[in-house]
Formats: sequence, structure tokens, C-alpha cells
Amino acid sequence: MGISPAVAFTTVLLALMVGAGVVSSSWGYALGRQALTGVRQPDARPTSSAASNQASPASGNSSMLLNEQEIIDEAKLRMSGGPVNGGQ
Repeated sequence: MGISPAVAFTTVLLALMVGAGVVSSSWGYALGRQALTGVRQPDARPTSSAASNQASPASGNSSMLLNEQEIIDEAKLRMSGGPVNGGQ
């Protein structure tokens, strides 16, 4: 009793798909490893100097509330392609 051609074909296709998966994953791993050569984890945590370098508001108020309608109007104006900030 021989093996059915459909079973043989399915087995061959399955083996080819597994082989292609192994080749693809190993190639991807190699490319990723090569791309990350020279990239190292920082020695220490970044300081908060970036936050302290930002300009503080002149009024001393740490939060600034914006008018929602002005933001919506400016967004609509930008989406329509019109001038921003009153044509400045």
C-alpha cells in the first residue's frame, strides 16, 4: 500500500514551509543583530536636565490653559489650507 499523492504533496509543502520559516527567521535575526552592533545601554539614568532646560512661563504659572474653540478653529484652518495665526 503506497502513500497517496495528496499526502505526499502536503508533506512536501509542509516541509518547505518549515524550512522557509527557519531560513527567514535566522536571516532576520542576523540582520537585526548586525543592525544593533554598536548600540549599548546607557551607563546611567538620564538626568532631568532636559526638563530644566525648557523655558519656564514668564507669569510663573506652571500650567497654561488654552481656549478650546481657538484650538479647533486653528485646526480647521490648517486642514483647509488657509493661513495660520491670522495670516502671519
